[in-house]
Amino acid sequence: MILSDRDIRAAILRGDIRVTPPINLETHLGSCSIDFHLGNTFMVFEHSRYPHIDPRQQQSIGDSMRTIVVPEGEAFIMQAGDFALASTVESLELPDNLLGRLEGRSSIARLGITVHSTAAVFEPGWVGTATMELSNLGRMAVALYPGMRICSFTFQQLTSSVDVPYRAKRGAKYAGQDIPRASLLSEEEQSLRKVESVNGHVS
Repeated sequence: MILSDRDIRAAILRGDIRVTPPINLETHLGSCSIDFHLGNTFMVFEHSRYPHIDPRQQQSIGDSMRTIVVPEGEAFIMQAGDFALASTVESLELPDNLLGRLEGRSSIARLGITVHSTAAVFEPGWVGTATMELSNLGRMAVALYPGMRICSFTFQQLTSSVDVPYRAKRGAKYAGQDIPRASLLSEEEQSLRKVESVNGHVS
């Protein structure tokens, strides 16, 4: 079940959904979604310096990315075909019985900009800003201004509260983030290899 504007407003007023800093619901609440704003920190791949990314090596991922902080009033220019990580200004905290879904805004999409690749679901118990995977699918560069409305969130009710909310998960790699973070896939790979090694040893 997707929450309506009435239910989103009520959940925020009850403190079930927490948005920090608070958003003006009169201007940012849609029929079944709420708009979030673009932060001023971006991470981009320095593809001209590195031949490839090795997902098993965190140093490979981290070294291949550069952080850019856009000064107030200036724009981040996304060239055609570019990819960048960015975060929302707002931090979102979800209860144990709701999931959030990051959605692109039509006005942004019509410029050729997508705000996520596949990572659209924010699990129950999520806390932190949302990292977006921005791509320019068009043929012209697009100026993105920190503070502009960049995405929206919808919310879905679960059949029951989860046993283990995201913030309490072992290895919740992105919980509590306040700026965009590079992929931590290497940590996941290392953990899996350790488990496989132990299981192999036991058997």
